[in-house]
Amino acid sequence: MVSGAVVSGYRHIGVLKSIGFTPRQVVTVYLTMVSVPAVVGTALGTAAGWAASYPILRSAFSGIATGTAVIEPAGWLPAATLIGVPLLVALAALVPASRAHRLSAAQAISAGSAPRTGRGLTVQRRLSGTRLPRAVSLGLGQPFARPARTALTMAAIALGVVTVTVTTGVSSTLARSMAATDHRTHIDVKTSAFSDNRIAPRLTAAQTEAMLHATPGAERVSVRGLVRVGILGQPQLVFANFYGGDDMVDHARLDVVEGRQATGLNEAEAGPGFLDQHGLKLGDRITLVLDDRQTTVTLVGKEAQGNPNAITSNDATRARLTPDPHVVEYDVRLADGTDVEAYRKAVADADPSLSTSVATGGSDGSVVAIKTFTTTFTVLLSVVAALGVFNTLLLTIRERRRDLGMLKSIGMTPRQVVAMTLTSVAWQGVVSGVVGIPVGVAVHRLIVENVRTIEFTEPQIDVWGVPLLAGLGLAGVAIAVLGALVPARSAARLPIAEVLHNE
Repeated sequence: MVSGAVVSGYRHIGVLKSIGFTPRQVVTVYLTMVSVPAVVGTALGTAAGWAASYPILRSAFSGIATGTAVIEPAGWLPAATLIGVPLLVALAALVPASRAHRLSAAQAISAGSAPRTGRGLTVQRRLSGTRLPRAVSLGLGQPFARPARTALTMAAIALGVVTVTVTTGVSSTLARSMAATDHRTHIDVKTSAFSDNRIAPRLTAAQTEAMLHATPGAERVSVRGLVRVGILGQPQLVFANFYGGDDMVDHARLDVVEGRQATGLNEAEAGPGFLDQHGLKLGDRITLVLDDRQTTVTLVGKEAQGNPNAITSNDATRARLTPDPHVVEYDVRLADGTDVEAYRKAVADADPSLSTSVATGGSDGSVVAIKTFTTTFTVLLSVVAALGVFNTLLLTIRERRRDLGMLKSIGMTPRQVVAMTLTSVAWQGVVSGVVGIPVGVAVHRLIVENVRTIEFTEPQIDVWGVPLLAGLGLAGVAIAVLGALVPARSAARLPIAEVLHNE
């Protein structure tokens, strides 16, 4: 956009040269001219972004346990944008301004207004021999008159398409990875050791499990114990999750994407972060140490993700280390039709130290956060791409005022002018979509296959269906047309007499 603004001022540059400005002074004038709106725009944008970031972050992270993490924008961001963006604008203006300072005054004054010959005229002559409507053939041929500018416009549109493709793919992959394993209603029951509830427990761990089973409506009850253990030869303690109860699995347990679940004695599983951090692979054996006991476990499964400092095993393995089950949480799957509130009340009455919450499939706040961020970034960068098209077309219409005036004087209607202008960018949107979608798909795969803390499966990565690809194919056209609408209407309203009089 900045480069286009400088190019559109070539005639002004020629006037400055003709009255005695040196080439260096011309460059200084244009760097100053673009720096003033750049500083003002950066200040306004930084203030607006800073103010909007707080409610966006609060909304995106609602319902997610963030521990001690502070959910707010980094304090260095305003300084970075206030310095970085004006510098970027100055660099963008320096290239076309340096080129302009090498032009003579006569060349600069006539730049863009004198008729040009070459590839653009040749393409338009060939298109005129087709059966296409004249407005369409003229629109298709216009971009070939300025190939460099057309390439920049298509690059802006392609960037928008790549952005939409990548954000759509990443959000779909993450949403699939976080989808609930079933769509049944589950009750999370936390003990006083894992909540703010400091009421002394009334029941033992075994009695609590039996009570949850006996309460009407319960189908399955799983138990999770949590304790910090040492690894022989390693200086730091790690968290160990021990699952027991029905199937030793709860609805929130992470999927195993390689190997199998650790359901046997002295078996364990871990996420990719833990394996990488400790230089381990499936089949390796590690010795867990707790107090005066130790046992050697074999890594039999890789989880989709997980705490880099945690492993997962089963209750039988835990018994080799400690008689205390260290229960922190129970997962209760309810039968269809169960009164959820009645079940929660019965649990609270049986032991007030237990805290309950409802967990239903697909309600994870993380999915909401992902979709919030990806939608926001998609919209913002698509608007930026559309502004690039808008800027280019305004510049083109400014340069082609004489041609447009002549076309209207010989009978071209405002609708035909709009059709010609939109056609000139619509085909660029189609080509940019054809280029941008494969690039976006490749970037999406590159990202998700190299996230070291999450192991995505192929069904989670391959999110591209025909309807989705067709929708993404229209993204390029939508961005191009969105940026072209205002300049097209401006061209249609161009007064013939004023244009020809000025020329």
